[in-house]
Amino acid sequence: MLRFFRWFGKERSQALGFVCSDMWKPYLKVIAKKAGQAIHILDRFHIMSHLSKAIDEVRAQETKELKEKGYEPVLTKTRWLLLKRPENLTDQQDTKLSELLQYNLRSIRSYLPKEEFQLFWSYISPYWAGVFLDKWCTKTMRSKIEPMKKVARMLKRHRPLLLNWFRAKKQFSSGIVEGFNTNAKLTTRKAYGFRTYHAAEIALYHALGALPVPETTHEFF
Repeated sequence: MLRFFRWFGKERSQALGFVCSDMWKPYLKVIAKKAGQAIHILDRFHIMSHLSKAIDEVRAQETKELKEKGYEPVLTKTRWLLLKRPENLTDQQDTKLSELLQYNLRSIRSYLPKEEFQLFWSYISPYWAGVFLDKWCTKTMRSKIEPMKKVARMLKRHRPLLLNWFRAKKQFSSGIVEGFNTNAKLTTRKAYGFRTYHAAEIALYHALGALPVPETTHEFF
């Protein structure tokens, strides 16, 4: 990223109005140094992925504990029930999740705050979004579930940058870039060991689908 800003130039860097990134500390440091005047937005995809990783960690540990103690394996094959958005669940998954929510498990006590946090993105005012965030962090810190408490501490540290999402009127995210990166990684796996730039370039062109066809001097069909 530092090389990018050096290539981009001081004048253009100082003219940036918005920058969107994840919470990796080196990124935050470089952006603050090279484009400190810009509104720095933390990508919501990465924020929610931290919550998902915390839930997955809790679920995996609790599944192991239930098995060791000889309890009913209610958490077996429930990973995607807890990670997917409720509206994306199939009817069968929705029914199984409803049954699972009746248990007083740490995994469920982690899942509920994750879903509650989705309300954060519905706010318009940075002030009221901040009020919600503070209350959510306080409640999560009292849960005694360490992976979730770790996420709450992280969000609290990055509070000003989180609220920049609302100061930027919710207009910027890294969704397009993340989608392109996913296509690039998938294309690399499909390249069957060909790792040259030229091979990856050709494979990526094919993966992107319906690219515009350049005009030619002759018609072949």
